Amino acid sequence: MKIGLIRHFRVLHPYPQKKLVETKELLQWFKDYDEAEIEISEVDLLGVDWKYCYSSDLHRSLQTAEYIFPGEVVKRTELREVPITPFKKRLKLPFLVWAMLVRLSWMTNKEKKNEIMKIREGINKLLDEALAQKGETLIVSHGALMIFMAKELKKRGFHGPKLGNPQNGKVYIFHNEE
Repeated sequence: MKIGLIRHFRVLHPYPQKKLVETKELLQWFKDYDEAEIEISEVDLLGVDWKYCYSSDLHRSLQTAEYIFPGEVVKRTELREVPITPFKKRLKLPFLVWAMLVRLSWMTNKEKKNEIMKIREGINKLLDEALAQKGETLIVSHGALMIFMAKELKKRGFHGPKLGNPQNGKVYIFHNEE
């Protein structure tokens, strides 16, 4: 059995040009990113006859899934990107520092840790459902969720690549001997 993980196509939304970005500007940037168009490109499906396709219900993932998969795409909220933690303080920081703080908050913020635990539970339920279908399945989502899914698939006896920062529009195959 094969599970193909794919990150949505590249989002056409540039990083902020200002050296220092305020908290409210950061939150607006993420909101605009969620609504931005994507760059459609060709995808190598690696010769697999994919039977099923699940996708995050966010625009960028759903549009990617509908472009690459000819059948019905099952939209799932469990595949949504990890939401950004609103920062209460008014700060001005470089955008890359903000990006690091967002990721760091996943490990240090108790509320965010609980949220990620719920996201992982949702991923596990979705993987249970996908595996019960016994057919090659594509899952279109977001970079961080792909990393969570890859770890879970490996715990379940699947073999596949180590995901660091998954490329947009590239299929990563995980397989087992069933």
